[in-house]
Amino acid sequence: MICFPNAKINLGLNITEKRSDGFHNIETVFYPIGWNDALEIIENNSSAQEFNLHLSGLAIAGNIEDNLLYKAYQIIKQTKMLPHVDVYLHKTLPMGAGLGGGSADAAFFINLINEQFQLQLTEAERIDIARQLGSDCAFFIKNTPVYATQKGDVFSDIKLDLSHLYIAIVYPNVHSNTKEAYSLVKPQQPAKSLLEIIKQPISTWKTDLVNDFEKSIFSLYPIVEKTKHDLYELGAQYACMSGSGSAVFGLFEKEPDIKHLAQFPHWIGKMK
Repeated sequence: MICFPNAKINLGLNITEKRSDGFHNIETVFYPIGWNDALEIIENNSSAQEFNLHLSGLAIAGNIEDNLLYKAYQIIKQTKMLPHVDVYLHKTLPMGAGLGGGSADAAFFINLINEQFQLQLTEAERIDIARQLGSDCAFFIKNTPVYATQKGDVFSDIKLDLSHLYIAIVYPNVHSNTKEAYSLVKPQQPAKSLLEIIKQPISTWKTDLVNDFEKSIFSLYPIVEKTKHDLYELGAQYACMSGSGSAVFGLFEKEPDIKHLAQFPHWIGKMK
């Protein structure tokens, strides 16, 4: 059985306070987009190894024990009987981009293994497993637009339809470190609620809908700021860095021509 884990973008991101557990409270809107990895699970009980991971596409560093798919398998195995599996992951979503690619892979793995082996995990149980793997991982279990608060793992459904727009995403070959990005930001309460802003015309988002990570990431990596500027020059109605970066997206009324940015990994498509 095969599936195609998709990325997400952040529409605005406010870092509101430092928590006592060392994490930060945020508010943001997660919105799924169509840039995908590919993931397949095949039962293989003839293998001595219970979990065999086969990677292709972009290289993924680290040991298998650090991989979120392996961690998800181990968590599920605590309560469910699982066969030995071969897992094939073809990686096209860049890492350190703020697009949630690794989290998407893990969440789609949870959904896929639940369906494929009829584990009968409820949505709430799958969300709970995903929350143990990363703050934005649980979003991809439902994979619909949400207003996210606390660590980015508490969700409220929202009605937001951007399917009439095109999106261009550019990854300027900068791997952004999330921990470093947080260390450079001073938390503060926003002057205006993000939920109010996204109800406004998109023409107002350029000035009102902000990502608190941009200032520090732009100072470290000027190419990221230039990429955002370039997308506005190409006619974007709204452009912003996603998450803690470094990918930048632009929303357009018509399909954009970004050929002068084509030296960077990029994706263009219709919004969902």
